[in-house]
Amino acid sequence: MTTVPAEKSGASEAHSDATSSPEDTGAGSADTAAGEQPSPPAFILYMQGPAYAKELRQLTLWTHHVLLPVYGREASSGLPWCPVWWNHAEAVAHLHGLWLAWGDLTGPGSPPSGPAQWHRDYLLPAMSALRDAAGPFAGCKPGMHRPKEAPQVDAVDPFGPPSAPS
Repeated sequence: MTTVPAEKSGASEAHSDATSSPEDTGAGSADTAAGEQPSPPAFILYMQGPAYAKELRQLTLWTHHVLLPVYGREASSGLPWCPVWWNHAEAVAHLHGLWLAWGDLTGPGSPPSGPAQWHRDYLLPAMSALRDAAGPFAGCKPGMHRPKEAPQVDAVDPFGPPSAPS
């Protein structure tokens, strides 16, 4: 998977993009006919190319302008954070799910208890997994990214049809 760094934008655009929900930004939505229910936003790990880049930019704006200023806490060996978090697929997946839930539970039409539910059911588990000393940012420090290798497997599809001899 190729990740695309977020572009720098003006403060007013960054603020409006960061505080909007995925539904407001059209994330993963398609044009629908009158009366049809829109399809749910696509999960970022299924996206590629320009769709992935656009979604990652929106996620980055929300992460940098909403999530981290309020919930970021200082990075340490016990609470790591990577300065280029978008280079960690696991972090992108956690943060995208967190952002989608944010849109559902804190946006227009959400229940009054939505923010409390978002904190309890989504924010705390996601941030605990991300900031865990053995989590995706293990070894990363302020100003330093440490790439991670995926676990090795002996065969990608061990129960699939046998491959033809070369």
